[in-house]
Amino acid sequence: MRLIIPFSLPGLNEYIEAERGHRQKGAKLKRDCQTSVIIALRRQIRTPLREPVFMRYLWVEKNRRRDKDNISSFGRKVIQDALVKMGVLRNDGWENIEGFSDSFAVDKGKPRIEIEIEEPGKKP
Repeated sequence: MRLIIPFSLPGLNEYIEAERGHRQKGAKLKRDCQTSVIIALRRQIRTPLREPVFMRYLWVEKNRRRDKDNISSFGRKVIQDALVKMGVLRNDGWENIEGFSDSFAVDKGKPRIEIEIEEPGKKP
């Protein structure tokens, strides 16, 4: 299954900065990002996945200014929590997510996040 989030998410540095400013500001940033991800994915996936899944992320950025770990760390957390909240995954623990991989690309005009989810017994 292939999913596309048609925008980029804040990085880990932005989340840490918000947390340091005020703990509720960090929580609001995560909640707002999670809501945006749910809206973007709602039309693309409606049924629960067979677990454990393997997730391949392609982080497409508008430029190379942000570090790769800054891009993916906070983003994976937001996306996986959104999938749990949607009821697509039961949880985001060891029994539910076998693993994940990250790849990166640049597209100045169309930053996005592409996710391939492989379910047991199915090819992406």
